[in-house]
Amino acid sequence: MFQHLLVPVDGSQLSVNAADRAIVFAKEAGAKVTFFFAKPEYPMAFYGEGALIDPTTPERFAEMAEEQAREILSEAQAKAVAQGVGCASLSLTYSAPWEGIIAAAQQAGVDLIFMASHGRRGISGLLLGSETQKVLTHSKIPVLVYR
Repeated sequence: MFQHLLVPVDGSQLSVNAADRAIVFAKEAGAKVTFFFAKPEYPMAFYGEGALIDPTTPERFAEMAEEQAREILSEAQAKAVAQGVGCASLSLTYSAPWEGIIAAAQQAGVDLIFMASHGRRGISGLLLGSETQKVLTHSKIPVLVYR
């Protein structure tokens, strides 16, 4: 049924657990997996009279984000390879991770997004929303939420 899964990973234990389960799911379905990491954009924080206070340059920030993406994605790929599951990885820079997830799913041509739910509930879930909820709301590609 599903031949290609997008699995967003962010290094949290919840996303590691979801990635592990996605690998098992892909193996059982005979599908391949593309792991995705949403790199954050350089934060622009202004204080007082408009002076930017951040010791990190945009270039250094991008290098650190790329290094983090490589580390997290390579761990996920190693697990998939160990299970004999075909895999690839992708990272894109987006201000909102949910937008990056949907863009990556379209770019990779997947037929299922398999992701963790970070489980915000109550007022924080209502006010902040969750990346998973936004993907569910905006994606035209089916989404499987692993809890």
